[in-house]
Amino acid sequence: MNATKWKMKKEKKLKLIDNIKELKEEIKHLRGTIGLVPTMGALHAGHRSLIERCVRENDNAIVSVFVNPIQFGVNEDLDKYPRQLNSDCQMCEQCGAKIVFAPKVQEMYSNKKDDLTLICPPYSLVDMLCGKSRPGHFDGVCSVVAKLFNLTKAQRAYFGKKDAQQLFIIKRMVQDLNFDLEIVPCEIVREENNLALSSRNKYLTEQEKILALNISKALFEAVKLYKTNTATKRAIIDNSLKLLEDLDVEYIELVDKTTFELQQEPNDNTLMLIASRTPQTKTRLIDNIEFVK
Repeated sequence: MNATKWKMKKEKKLKLIDNIKELKEEIKHLRGTIGLVPTMGALHAGHRSLIERCVRENDNAIVSVFVNPIQFGVNEDLDKYPRQLNSDCQMCEQCGAKIVFAPKVQEMYSNKKDDLTLICPPYSLVDMLCGKSRPGHFDGVCSVVAKLFNLTKAQRAYFGKKDAQQLFIIKRMVQDLNFDLEIVPCEIVREENNLALSSRNKYLTEQEKILALNISKALFEAVKLYKTNTATKRAIIDNSLKLLEDLDVEYIELVDKTTFELQQEPNDNTLMLIASRTPQTKTRLIDNIEFVK
């Protein structure tokens, strides 16, 4: 459903905007604080929790829905990434959002990626984990997020902790470039079986949904091992690898949640991260957990 059709429904309080000019004009007339929830759409209960918190904590909640092409690499799932703007708008309206900003690619980028001004995070933060396996990914993430911060004039922006490296890098960008807004980290939302919610879960076969449960199982077992005071990093990773033997493990790593530096051994400041792909659909899934005793 396009913006025109949505706005024709007079009973709707949500405004769907698909161009920068109209967004800027609308922002001029907003009163009070502005909160932003940047998304790529295909919204689920995890997104709902972000939007609801944004609505509670701000006078105006804006949700961006934009499948950002410059953060996808070669042979990644840009073309098949789920797009469902109508149901996304319905969720945003139910949550009380004021605006959904859903621009076309041409609206956000007038040039090709290799001719754009990009924001490049520190090498030390991208030459690891998701950044290492997805070259250029975080350049694309930071660049689009910075544009959204600028366009919406938000005072707060809400991000889920599931994308832990992304969250850390965006917080660093805000600090280093002196953006005048607060980044609000939000807890991971899981299904009853502990599978972390993700738009990419739609790709999974029934068998893969069962296999994917071993990711969160490995993380929760790792915390249990840590609490014994005897488990080394090697023991924790080896136990996780056994649980994930039917998945294609990209990485299992422990980092300091304050600095995101790799750790030699776990401690109370540890964040454990896992990325893996499923055997049939090759769906890439990520998850993480904090170590606490």
